[in-house]
Amino acid sequence: MKEYSRQIFTGERALFCAKDIKLYECTFEDGESPLKEGQEIIADSCAFRWKYPLWYCRGVKVKDSTLFDTARAGIWYTQGIEMTNCIIEAPKTFRRSTGIKLTDVSIPNAQETLWGCEDVEMTRVNAHGDYLAMNGKRFTVRDCTLLSNYCFDGAQDIIIENCRILAKDAFWNSVNVTVKNSYIAGEYLGWNARNLTLENCTIESLQGLCYIKGLKLKNCRLVNTNLAFEYSDVEADIDGSVDSVKNPSSGYIIADGYVEIIMEPDKVDVEATRIEVRSRSEEKTA
Repeated sequence: MKEYSRQIFTGERALFCAKDIKLYECTFEDGESPLKEGQEIIADSCAFRWKYPLWYCRGVKVKDSTLFDTARAGIWYTQGIEMTNCIIEAPKTFRRSTGIKLTDVSIPNAQETLWGCEDVEMTRVNAHGDYLAMNGKRFTVRDCTLLSNYCFDGAQDIIIENCRILAKDAFWNSVNVTVKNSYIAGEYLGWNARNLTLENCTIESLQGLCYIKGLKLKNCRLVNTNLAFEYSDVEADIDGSVDSVKNPSSGYIIADGYVEIIMEPDKVDVEATRIEVRSRSEEKTA
């Protein structure tokens, strides 16, 4: 394996098609696509300061490194990349890439990031930017903080655990999403999704959880959430009361109480949804 230590690279395609290399404390200055088409690359404590640094690469490991704002659209069409303890300041990072593993990564400008990517693992990632992970497939997301309006739009086969998500319109048009032990806040949560499961979550939403086929809530809390479940096929076991329920299409809802229930016979079949108040014998104990 060829090693480069404390070098500065400039110019377009500085290390084009490089194979089996290790970079230590190297800096990539002005010059597009410095590592394009590279294979089996290790980058430790490096700085990427220009556009498109890791396009069409395979087998990349990046540690303790930084993609600066000017390294925008940095990782596209790449297969197999691990990033650990990194800062990704550049927007539009990761596009149509597969086999991505991010651990202890900060993405403060995650605008249009992880679009069309597949087989992604995110652990202790802090990301802030709209439209995160649009049309992504097979994501596992654990212990992350995501501030991202419209995140996971059109995504499929997503597992999220122990996360905090502040996101208007999260999970729109998604398929097979499961969220466990998490906090989610944002308007219009989950519209037009299919097979959305929320388990042991705290949810705040205005007119959320509507137009969903196969919506399941297990031991969830709906805080400051009103006009929920409109035109949704729902199976919901809710811990606590609900501010308002409006015109679910079918299924059942069980909660400790309801401030308002809106069921309009000219809009839905009111007999198709069972709405119940949990009896005292069914109340959960601490």
